[in-house]
Amino acid sequence: MTSGPSYRQDSLTDWLRIRTQISWPYRNSTYPYAQSPAYDGFRDFFAIRGSRDAEETERILTALDPTLADAKQGKWLTFALMASWQRTVLNRASADFRTAPDFAKGGRERYVLAPDTRVRFERCLSESVQPDLSLPSRAARTYLDVLFFHPFEDGNARAAMLVLAFVLAREATPLDQVHPLQVPRWADDAEGAADLAVLLGILITAAERRLPDRRQP
Repeated sequence: MTSGPSYRQDSLTDWLRIRTQISWPYRNSTYPYAQSPAYDGFRDFFAIRGSRDAEETERILTALDPTLADAKQGKWLTFALMASWQRTVLNRASADFRTAPDFAKGGRERYVLAPDTRVRFERCLSESVQPDLSLPSRAARTYLDVLFFHPFEDGNARAAMLVLAFVLAREATPLDQVHPLQVPRWADDAEGAADLAVLLGILITAAERRLPDRRQP
């Protein structure tokens, strides 16, 4: 957690304000991949991202295994499930919901804490299976939910990437490239949120096209 100045307007409020107003792009549903891509984009991303800290890299890669296993079992995305992965990421006995306002981006973003913050977060996580929204849009929105609710005291960026991997893997749609997703995201940027969904759609399609056996309708 990075402490910073107090702002009248907080980033979580900004995100909740625009969340239902975003023009999420439409993309037809696709069938599960006939086989996995040659490269696991998330595993490759975490390995390179943590290359300066071998212990941190080992922990996040270890956490990725149960994340994908839980997705394969079709588990419901909840904070408790996320916390089970985060305990491994942080090497702690517990990973509780934060108990105070938090900050990121050198204090430029502030995330308030209200009595109903966790309840609202759980509700947003449940919408990761919203049937009338395309997978890229649902995955992008859930990823941003984690970033801007900032549920943990530490490791929220890593938690958001694990959640993204989970949402995609739950629908048998892995990525072989993840690095293009890593640009700063801002809580009041509706166009940026929609652009993230577009980019996810492009990466999903690109991974599909690189498969030796194309998926069949």
